[in-house]
Amino acid sequence: MMNFKEIQELIKQINRTNIAEFKIKQQDFEISIRTDKLTKNNKTTEVVHAAPQLIAPSMPQFPQATPPPAAPTPAPAAESKPTVKEEAPAKDDSNYIEIKSPMVGTFYRSSSPDKPAFVKVGDKVDVGSVVCIVEAMKLFNEIESEVSGTIVKVLVEDAQPIEYDQVIYLVDPKG
Repeated sequence: MMNFKEIQELIKQINRTNIAEFKIKQQDFEISIRTDKLTKNNKTTEVVHAAPQLIAPSMPQFPQATPPPAAPTPAPAAESKPTVKEEAPAKDDSNYIEIKSPMVGTFYRSSSPDKPAFVKVGDKVDVGSVVCIVEAMKLFNEIESEVSGTIVKVLVEDAQPIEYDQVIYLVDPKG
């Protein structure tokens, strides 16, 4: 059986190739990954079927406090950039490090609607700090920062669907 990190690496490797669909089955474990290589606007990866054993036991599961958000309305093709939620004064973004989503799912800034956001613009984060939750296949996965610095931009709206490798935060490593 593959662990969570191995699945993430597999998705990264498939995205770097021209493979349109990938399936693997080992005993009671099965995963199927499809990519949309024909679309010019976005390259997306979707985990279609995976056994519940995919999530490492150390990952907490959070009960869903509110009903699931309504299905998003499709955005016009011209709007392919995510909406900016918060941002610091305008600066050159090239010096910032990106925190990307390790999976497809629904982005949540806090553990429940009545709790404060894990991080906001101006907050300092360290390697291993929880920055958000991504709900995937009815499981709530805490996403940890792989960098240290100060959050300068939040690029995703709360409860918005996100794609694998989508940038969700910009971090100033000097801050």
